[in-house]
Amino acid sequence: MATIDFTEEIQHLRTTLGSIEKVTDLDALKARIADLEQQASAPDLWDDVENAQKVSAALSHAQSELRRIDDLSSRIDDLEVMVELAAEEDDAETADEAEKELTSIRRTLDELEVRTLLSGEYDERNAVVTIRAGAGGVDAADFAEMLLRMYLRWAERHGYPTKVMDTSYAEEAGLKSVTFEVSAPYAYGNLSVEGGTHRLVRISPFDNQGRRQTSFAAVEVIPLIESTDSIEIPDNDLKVDVFRSSGPGGQSVNTTDSAVRMTHLPTGTVVSMQDEKSQIQNRAAALRVMQSRLLLLKKAEEAAERKELAGDVKASWGDQMRSYVLNPYQMVKDLRTEHQEGNPSAVFDGEIDELIEAGIRWRVGQQKAEAAEG
Repeated sequence: MATIDFTEEIQHLRTTLGSIEKVTDLDALKARIADLEQQASAPDLWDDVENAQKVSAALSHAQSELRRIDDLSSRIDDLEVMVELAAEEDDAETADEAEKELTSIRRTLDELEVRTLLSGEYDERNAVVTIRAGAGGVDAADFAEMLLRMYLRWAERHGYPTKVMDTSYAEEAGLKSVTFEVSAPYAYGNLSVEGGTHRLVRISPFDNQGRRQTSFAAVEVIPLIESTDSIEIPDNDLKVDVFRSSGPGGQSVNTTDSAVRMTHLPTGTVVSMQDEKSQIQNRAAALRVMQSRLLLLKKAEEAAERKELAGDVKASWGDQMRSYVLNPYQMVKDLRTEHQEGNPSAVFDGEIDELIEAGIRWRVGQQKAEAAEG
C-alpha cells in the first residue's frame, strides 16, 4: 500500500473524469439521446433503411458513450471503498486488486480523453482507407496485405463494421492496392493519423538466400462524405470505364463487366470499385469515394496557407511515419511521436490503439504549435 498514494491517484482520476464530462457536455449528450430515441421510435423509421441504420448506430454510440462515463464514475467510487477496506483490514490481496483496477480505470480514462481531442470537421465520419504497395517488390505487396489485416483486426476488436470496396491483387503474393471502409463514430478522426508511408524491415520469405529486405506501403485515409456535403461533379468531368472483376493471380471472379474505374479529368483522381455485385452498385460506391476525395482536396486547397487541415493526404503522402522492424530486432516505432511497441506480432494483429492515441496527441500538439506561431 505504501508504494501508491491512492488518495492522490483517485483525486487525479476524478479531476480527469470531470474534464472529460465538461468537454463531452453531458446535458447535450443526454438531449441528443432523447432526440435519437424519439426518431428511433417513429413508426415509419424503416421506410428509409439507410437513414434508419444511421439513427440506430448514432443512438447506440451515444448511449454507449454516456454509459461509459457513468460506469467510470461508479468504478472510481468502488475503488475508493476497496482502498479503504484494504487499509482497515491490512489486506494485501484487496490492495493488489485495487492497484489493478486503478490501472484499468486510468487506461479507460486515457481512451476517453483522446476522444475529446477529436474535434476536426470530419473526425466523426466513417473512414475510407486505401493501402498501396510501394518500393520493395513482392515484399511490399505482402506488407500491404499485412497492413490490411492489421486495420481489419483493429476494427474487429472494437466491433466496428468494415467493408472491402476494391482489391487489386499482386501477381506473386499480396496486394497492389486495397480500399476499405470502416463504419464507426470517429473512425476518420482515429485512423487519419495512420496516413503516410509505412516501412517494413524483415528477412524476406520470398528471397531464397534469406536476405533482409526493406519494403514500403502507403496508407491514405479520407472521411466518407454525407449526403449533406456540398460537392457536385459535372458528368462531363468524369470518365467511367468498366472491366471484369479479378481475384488473386489475375483470375476472373465475374463473368460480366461489373467493375468500375472512375477518373476525374480535371484533377486526374482515379477511383476503382469491384467488390459490389453489380456495375450500378460499384458505380455508386466509386462516385461516393470520388466525392470524398475531391471534397478533401478542396478543403486542403482552402487550408493550404494556414495548414489547418489535419490529415492532408498530399502533405503526408511521402512522409515515412512508422517502421515495423522484425529483424535484426523486434520493434514498431512511430517516427513522429517516438512511441514504440516491442511486440510487432501483436501490432499486426490489430493492437494499435496506443500508436493511434499517441498520433492523435502528437497531431494536437502540432496544431497548437502552428497556432502559436501564427
